[in-house]
Amino acid sequence: MATINPSEIEQLLDATMLKDRFRLQQKWRQLKRSGSAGVKAQTGRSSAQGKGKPKALSVEEIEQAQEKLLAQIKASAERVEARQNLVPKVEYPDNLPVSQKKADIADAILNNQVVVVAGETGSGKTTQIPKICLDLGLGVKGLIGHTQPRRLAARTVATRVAEELKVPFGEQVGYQVRFTDQVTENTLVKLMTDGILLAETQKDRFLNRYEVIIIDEAHERSLNIDFLLGYLKQLLPKRPDLKLIITSATIDVDRFSKHFSNAPVIEVSGRTFPADVLYRPLMELDDDDERDYDQYLHQGIVEAVDEINRIERERKWATGPRDILIFLPGEREIRETAEVLRQAKLPQTEILPLYARLSAKEQNRVFQSHSGRRIVLTTNVAETSLTVPGIRYVIDPGTARISRYSYRSKVQRLPIEAVSQASANQRKGRCGRIAEGLCIRLYSEEDFQGRPEFTDPEIRRTNLASVILQMLNLRLGNIASFPFVDAPDNRYIRDGFNLLHELGAVDAKENLTQIGRQLSRLPIDPRIARMVLAGADHGALNEVLIIASALSVQDPRERPHDKQQASDEKHRQWKDDNSDFLAFVNLWQGFETQRQELGSNQFRKWCHKQFLSYLRMREWRDVHHQLKLMSKE
Repeated sequence: MATINPSEIEQLLDATMLKDRFRLQQKWRQLKRSGSAGVKAQTGRSSAQGKGKPKALSVEEIEQAQEKLLAQIKASAERVEARQNLVPKVEYPDNLPVSQKKADIADAILNNQVVVVAGETGSGKTTQIPKICLDLGLGVKGLIGHTQPRRLAARTVATRVAEELKVPFGEQVGYQVRFTDQVTENTLVKLMTDGILLAETQKDRFLNRYEVIIIDEAHERSLNIDFLLGYLKQLLPKRPDLKLIITSATIDVDRFSKHFSNAPVIEVSGRTFPADVLYRPLMELDDDDERDYDQYLHQGIVEAVDEINRIERERKWATGPRDILIFLPGEREIRETAEVLRQAKLPQTEILPLYARLSAKEQNRVFQSHSGRRIVLTTNVAETSLTVPGIRYVIDPGTARISRYSYRSKVQRLPIEAVSQASANQRKGRCGRIAEGLCIRLYSEEDFQGRPEFTDPEIRRTNLASVILQMLNLRLGNIASFPFVDAPDNRYIRDGFNLLHELGAVDAKENLTQIGRQLSRLPIDPRIARMVLAGADHGALNEVLIIASALSVQDPRERPHDKQQASDEKHRQWKDDNSDFLAFVNLWQGFETQRQELGSNQFRKWCHKQFLSYLRMREWRDVHHQLKLMSKE
């Protein structure tokens, strides 16, 4: 058997898949050391096998090991070659601003490990940057990982990129979100939520599967985004072959650049048709009655639609795209406003909701061509993550649900709050992209000027127990010295440790306990995860899994303003006199019985009659299924 030339192996190693390379390089180093030890043993220069030293191998054993390693290296290199043949032809739409900057962006990516791309909403950065990476030959030896803050955005962006590349969805372009994984061995570009990438760091600490990571919508500064940016800052020196691209709206981009040692910033302009802003504040309320506010909000929206109709006639804008985008805080507000607009019987007008829990088919309706006018009612998912086509007008009530934690009351709330100036301007940016546009704000100009410039990063308004738990599990060191873009408040850090101590997740020295390691594996709030562990210890796991999964999603029981008594009567059948938690168990059992007995359409009708959200019940089942599988591990 002929000895293999070591230089051949060294050259082939550079052509292997990134996920294999470290393992193969390690084997090759061990083999070289074993070969050296064998030579020394044969020449009498090493009389004893020292502890920790490589085992001396005979020439024949070395040759066999080299043959085996070479076969593994060649298999990995052949996989790279096969993936190279899967790269589709890349074309760029001429009408997108980012297409005019593609040469600058490509040059920056080639010559820097980190690049920040700042672009206004609708500039095309989300769909075109992964294509620029493919054009540069990236995505072959490892994945181009592309994160989105929301599940809805991950799926729709993946669909759009696949369409533009003219490849089957789920092959070269795939996506992964909670409960759904459409990624294959042929996938070059992987869209996912930032939470999915964060979860992958537990099993793949060096993210070796990836050649490029794109953190999209970084300006949203969610907890996951901030944690990823800190994690990647520590990882990049250890992974010089990994490229990081941060994309953001034109909001505080210098902060991202400075965080990564003054990384270059490429700015891409948005579409620049003029967009007028009209301030139409709602009637001032004398009290906090939510029903009165809803009535004034609905009235204000209907009046704004009427005003748009009038302005259209005056300015002769009745041709071309004429769709309206209305921002609302949540699902309930969307459903109620949709009903009000349908009752208004607007001529040749289609009313469509858009939020994360809708089915894929229902979500896709907003991207399909249509005649007449379409009014899309959405949450802040359409503020930056999604570009809804055909929008000429925006109606902005100026509110959103913003998660806040009180370290005094120990409660994480989701109140409706006024959005920041930056968010309001992002909403305004949704019009004026395809033609002259109009944004009607249902609040005063003085109100707008008095709002904070930016939304607080989530890390400054959330319970940090879950973050601390994951950091301890990943052995990332002290949270106080972790390189967050914005360091969290010390009071919140202390509060997080106190909670983990109460749960038994950390000891007196703030080290992770066995319970803490178990909690870190469950993708839910640590307090709810602790319930699951206790349920297993007390022989009540089945019931506790039902309750824990229910507490991890929004309550599926609906209570419309105009049908409160009727909905209460329907929900009473599951009530338990001794425990609200057992009401969840009763509801689950009733739900499962009907689900197994009824067909799909009949079951949806049953949910509607019982004032239950079918989509939330489905999410409850998905979370329950995931927890049940994980509790068996």
